Amino acid sequence: MDITTWSRPQMAGRLAADIPEGWCVNLGIGIPTMVADHVPLEREVIFHSENGVLGMGPAPPGDRIDPWLINAGKQHVTLRPGGAFVHHADSFAMIRGGHLDLCVLGAFEVAQNGDLANWATSENDTAPAVGGAMDLAAGAKRVWVMMEHTTKEGRSKLVRRCSYPLTALGCVRRVYTNLAVLDVTADGFAVIDIAPGLSRDTLAARTDAPLRFV
Repeated sequence: MDITTWSRPQMAGRLAADIPEGWCVNLGIGIPTMVADHVPLEREVIFHSENGVLGMGPAPPGDRIDPWLINAGKQHVTLRPGGAFVHHADSFAMIRGGHLDLCVLGAFEVAQNGDLANWATSENDTAPAVGGAMDLAAGAKRVWVMMEHTTKEGRSKLVRRCSYPLTALGCVRRVYTNLAVLDVTADGFAVIDIAPGLSRDTLAARTDAPLRFV
């Protein structure tokens, strides 16, 4: 059965609209990188990429690509006025020193208590290490996750308890999916927005964890 969903650009725009003025925000690899494309130049949101870019702008048009300017996911980006390049160690000092207001990460699973699993799907996964996501999840003041609500097979990514190896414990504050926006609370997932035309029953049926509608 077809259901109403937000597209990935709509998810990115929805999240971008919620970022307060003046925040310093790291964008993780994958869908989160699209958020930079949805913040107008007149707004002051300072985007950080863990490979050493501070003041990252949106993706460039095809005829204005700088091959040397990329984000952590090796995608071409732009630099806003006042932006800077820093050493990789300095970039991680910003992360570990608690200087990021927000980190937006992708995920394989998010548990109802805020546990995050986003680096491997099994003990035999080919991913060599947890990478910078561990530092970001522990060092940023808050973590939001941006991901599809279910896997390609239809399995919920919002779960009672993560079955994949954890990146960090209890770090996720909010989740943006193609079906809903949910806060992680002491009572589990609280739905604060839902895709237009999608019923509560349909959302609940596609979610493993219990939902509370506010």
